[in-house]
Amino acid sequence: MEKIVASMAGNVWKIVKNEGDVVSSGEDVVILESMKMEIPIPAEADGVIKELKVAEGDFVNEGDEIAIIE
Repeated sequence: MEKIVASMAGNVWKIVKNEGDVVSSGEDVVILESMKMEIPIPAEADGVIKELKVAEGDFVNEGDEIAIIE
């Protein structure tokens, strides 16, 4: 299992991939918004999104889990 974590604090602006979706390394999973900038958070491994830990509008801190890839 691979955990996807937030690279910085911000609001979850958009969820690009949902639970059950197949992702490739480098593919965006969510997009954060911080200081009016959009920060894409990519998968770091190939796999399937097993669990999303956030919803659109949630606030995350740096290092918070966003999703788990299996």
